[in-house]
Order: sequence, then structure tokens, then C-alpha cells
Amino acid sequence: MTEPLVLGIESSCDETGVGIVRGTEILAHAVASSVEEHVRFGGVVPEVASRAHLEAMVPTLEQAYRQAGLDVRDVDAIAVTCGPGLTGALLVGVAAAKALALAHDKPLYGVNHLAAHVAVDQLEHGRFGERVVALLVSGGHTELLLVDDIATDITMLGSTIDDAAGEAFDKVARLLGLPYPGGPEIDRAARDGDPTAVAFPRGLTTGRDLERYRWDFSFSGLKSAVSRHVQHEQRMGRPVPVADIAASFQDAVCDVLSKKAIAACVAHDVPRLVLGGGVAANGRLRHYVLDRAEAAGIEVRIPPPSLCTDNGAMVAALGAELVARGVSPSALDLPVDSGMPVAQIVAA
Repeated sequence: MTEPLVLGIESSCDETGVGIVRGTEILAHAVASSVEEHVRFGGVVPEVASRAHLEAMVPTLEQAYRQAGLDVRDVDAIAVTCGPGLTGALLVGVAAAKALALAHDKPLYGVNHLAAHVAVDQLEHGRFGERVVALLVSGGHTELLLVDDIATDITMLGSTIDDAAGEAFDKVARLLGLPYPGGPEIDRAARDGDPTAVAFPRGLTTGRDLERYRWDFSFSGLKSAVSRHVQHEQRMGRPVPVADIAASFQDAVCDVLSKKAIAACVAHDVPRLVLGGGVAANGRLRHYVLDRAEAAGIEVRIPPPSLCTDNGAMVAALGAELVARGVSPSALDLPVDSGMPVAQIVAA
């Protein structure tokens, strides 16, 4: 039987993404980013992001059609991110998907952004075939998921209780005078630094905190520790050692993320870890994860960087799974849900 051909639309934050997927094969992958419009604000401004989606949606759709040599009339279904994310941004993508579905009589699937970040790995490495643990790390999300079935059964093991890892990178970059977005800038600066120069704290990894928040993360205290260290150096009249602080901060984040992810695999007897989200491109995180996974006998699957950040192909990949499994499509009046729980993989 021919694999489902699905158009996917993503607009949860600052990337307008359109992808076309046949089963686990990418036919089109088009992304328009508004990140440059947010640089002067030091972070994503929801209203700016929403307006950028409005301007980019039709050109990005047309680019995807050209890449695939197809158009919306050829697809079996349309999938769109309906949550979690920025409400205004989500509305643009969902409105576009509804219009296309209604005009061309196509089934519509409103899907979960986090589940799509896991499903995208199948475009690179093939179907999972068994349960996996997924570590999703981005500017807005830091989650540890147990995926029994990508289309029907995902459990949240843990998440951040304050700042997401990507947020912490952005805030620490600002403290160090580095530009936005902070993740790539911290990673670059850290290459010339000593990761053992400053003993920054590892949140929720010891004592009662570890018992209560076994799979959760916290980076607010780490960010504050960096701020205090920078202020101390300035009070002492010394130049701030940007490279050493960046390396030590990054090491603390990646140490905690990798340690908890591998521990979750071992505790749940899962032999495979999937890494996703924009921070998955971080070199130090990959080093820690791969090193600890090898010691524990865990297989690691990491999509290429272009599929780790928000994109339409990941949405189409999840949509293709849902169509293939015979999951019922969403209603045409489906709402957006900025706090959509990961257990809800597709909106009714």
C-alpha cells in the first residue's frame, strides 16, 4: 500500500514551516524564520512572530509545492501544529490549514508540537519499532518523554519547572554580552573556554530535590549563579572571562540533561534515546549524551540540525503516522491550545 502523502504546517513560534512527507520520506522542507526581527528585543515577541507568519505563510507553501513538484490537491491529508506554542502564532498556521482543508476537501489533523519533534526522527532513521525515551530541548521546551507509540501513547516523565534550557542560554548570553539567539553564541564562545573553570550548580540532582523531581529540570538557579559570578568579577575590577563562563555554564546544563536522559532510559528499560529540539545541535550536549549512552548500552538517534528546529516536515511526519494508523482527523473548528499536553497527540 502507498504510504500517506501529508502536508504539514508549523507556526508555533518564530519559524513558518511547511513540509510534504510520504510516509517517512521528505519531499519538501521549506522554512521562513523571523528570528532576525526579534534580535533587537533579545527574545521572541509574540505579536512580531504572528505578523511574520502572516507574511510568510503563502510564499512558504508555494516553495514547498515547488520542491515536491506537487500541490495541496495531491496530498491525502493536512497536518498542522495546534499546540503548544504562542497563541497568535498558532492561529495563523491553523487558519491556513483549515482554509486549505475546507477548499480542497482534505482531512485535517491538529497535532502536538512536542510529539512532532519526536516523530521527525523517523524521517532520518526510519520507524522506531519499539518504545523510546525522547529528550526535547529548545528555547521554549525542556521535556523528557516516554514514547510507547508515536501516534497513540506518549507520557511526560519530566519537564523544566522554570526556565527551559534554551531560555537559560539566551539569558546567560545576554549577561555575557553575546547576541541573541544565545545557544549558538554560547556554544561558539565555550570552545575557547575551560568547562571546569567555574563550579556552577546542577539543579535538581541531589538529595530531596532529586527524589521529588527525579526527571524534572531547573535552570533558573544556574542562571542566577552565572549572574552573581559576572557581578563578582566586575566588582573586583577584572575582565569577565566570557569563554570560561560560557564553557562552565554550558557544561552544567548539558551534564544535567544527559545524565537524566540516560538514567530515564535505564530506569524504564528502554534501549533507545531520541534527541530533538534546537539545543540538540549543541556540541557539548551531543558529546555528553553519546558518551554516557555508549557506557550504558543505549542507542542514540539525533536528527540533522535542520530537522531539530521547528519545521513543517516534523508536523507532516506525525500526520503521516496518524493517517497510516487510521486515527480519526480533527474537526474543522479545532481550536489552538497554547498549553496542549503531550499526551494529547492529536486534537479531536
